[in-house]
Amino acid sequence: MADPAMSVTPYWELTFDADGDPAGRPRDRLLAGVTERKVRDLVVFAHGWNNDRSGATRLYDRFLAPVPRLAPAARIGYVGVLWPAMRFSDEPIPDFPRAVAAGAPGRPVLDKDTRHALLESFPGRAILVDQIARLLEQQPPQEAELEEFGRLVRLLVEVVAPGPQALFAADTVAEGVPQSEPEMLAGSSAAACEEFARALAGPEASGAQQGFGLPNPWEGAHELLRQATYYAMKRRAGTVGERGLGRVVGQLAKAAPGVRVHLVGHSFGARLVSFALRGLPEGVRTVKSVTLLQGAFSHYAFAARLPHDARAGGVLQGQQNRVDGPLVCCHSRHDSALGTMYPLASRMAGDSRSVAGLDLGRALGAKWGAMGYDGVQAVPGTRAYTLAEALRAKLPASGCVNVDAAAVVRRGGPPAGAHSDILHEELARLVLAAGRIR
Repeated sequence: MADPAMSVTPYWELTFDADGDPAGRPRDRLLAGVTERKVRDLVVFAHGWNNDRSGATRLYDRFLAPVPRLAPAARIGYVGVLWPAMRFSDEPIPDFPRAVAAGAPGRPVLDKDTRHALLESFPGRAILVDQIARLLEQQPPQEAELEEFGRLVRLLVEVVAPGPQALFAADTVAEGVPQSEPEMLAGSSAAACEEFARALAGPEASGAQQGFGLPNPWEGAHELLRQATYYAMKRRAGTVGERGLGRVVGQLAKAAPGVRVHLVGHSFGARLVSFALRGLPEGVRTVKSVTLLQGAFSHYAFAARLPHDARAGGVLQGQQNRVDGPLVCCHSRHDSALGTMYPLASRMAGDSRSVAGLDLGRALGAKWGAMGYDGVQAVPGTRAYTLAEALRAKLPASGCVNVDAAAVVRRGGPPAGAHSDILHEELARLVLAAGRIR
């Protein structure tokens, strides 16, 4: 049944746990409802770092609102994917009210909403969250305390027992072996905190000498916690996509074989819907388009070979061929979450060299770039458009398509920049164009 509070109808929700298992009743309602409502095109949207139903549904409500007016004759159904992710509440989202005032400017503390989100995302670890919050509040000057902070963060985000989540952390594989846990959690925590602190301070401080000129390493500690948490959410997005959403789309193909599915994902939700392609049952061709909005995963994820390592490839190599239509990747140079912090965290996850003094923008063209910053890379035949061009042109019928959305995805404060600035009618129009929904 459609949700009367939503701007679109019919609307269903799909809820998954951290291991990708769907809630049975919402799934069954969806499978029955698309047939009953004679849906032809089903838009399935996965959120990124929202941590509760209200934040996710508000995103879906606002993003999808123009669609009925843009395609009045189409028989469209809508699905909102709910999965256990989180965001730090001090990250502003354009057009969304702040839920709570962040801590004092320049002081890297955990506000109550972020604490609550950590407890919800990592159940059973309240003592660890309290210890982490206490260290961020006290900011002891000893390097040993930064190392202790790193140890607590590792304990918070680790996969406690062998399970599906451990298999979905990598964006690239070398000779079939996924990357290990990131070095930023295995190496010196004090060094990692200093690296992050310099990046947060901006290019003026990036070349500062260690000592009095170095920005507060506890600012970097707060960022280390953020990045470690996002690493866990990234891993979880892959799990939910392949083990959860991919299988449900396969079940939908059996229950309603005529329905055309269009996957849309923001941030880690883009990673989720991309991994759903890997979870599709053999022979299922019901996915007619994929639209990735500021995707927070490697720009090499779909590459058969990495330019800097011929032995390695993307973990999703070839999966774009599971789409019976285009895979459209929106990117923006104004996304500082992906333009600065993502390459830094990725570099620190697998490269022991210091990043001090490096032009992080240049790093995006090499190993550590994010899809939502500069698009799909190293996939032959990928087409490139500006957003205006993409909305004027007839998009390719298959393959990867990069769309520079910087003209509209441009607002937002630090540290995320424009990462969440996706509530634009032009992007809703792009989803319709990718899926040839009229």
